[in-house]
Amino acid sequence: MTTMTGTVRFRDLETGIWMLEAEDGQLYVLAGGDRKLKKNGARISAEGHVDAESPNLAMAGPRFVVKSYSFL
Repeated sequence: MTTMTGTVRFRDLETGIWMLEAEDGQLYVLAGGDRKLKKNGARISAEGHVDAESPNLAMAGPRFVVKSYSFL
């Protein structure tokens, strides 16, 4: 498990994707979590894992699979 802190961002690519802009500047496509997580501009701390091997249609960065999160 990895803990990441960052800002949730909505990107208008294709049908739209939700991303995590981590504090280190890296962008991750968000996977998992629930509907409440999807708030553009929300600051979160999330536990999960990076899934760089899995293909995604957005091709905007590796997926971060969220297991749990909290708003900051």
